Amino acid sequence: MGQLRKQFIPYANESDVLHIGRLTIENRVDRVSLSGDVDLTADQAGLVEARLLHRLLGDIVARLEGMDLPAALPAPSATIVVNPFE
Repeated sequence: MGQLRKQFIPYANESDVLHIGRLTIENRVDRVSLSGDVDLTADQAGLVEARLLHRLLGDIVARLEGMDLPAALPAPSATIVVNPFE
C-alpha cells in the first residue's frame, strides 16, 4: 500500500517516486508522470489508496494553480548519440 511522503512536492525535483498500488508517480520539474494501475477496491485498503491518490492530485492541482503556466510545454529535445556497442 502506498504512502505520501511529506517531502513530495509536485514539480520540485527530478527524483521523487511514489507508489499507490501498482501506480507509479514520478516527480519532474516540468511534469508529474503516472504509470501503471491501481484498483480502488470497495474495502478499507481501497479507501486508503483512494485518499492517497486524492491528496496527491489535490497537491498537483494546487501547485499548478500557483504557477505562471504556458499554454503548452515545448516538445522535449532529443539528442542522438553514437551506440558504443556497434
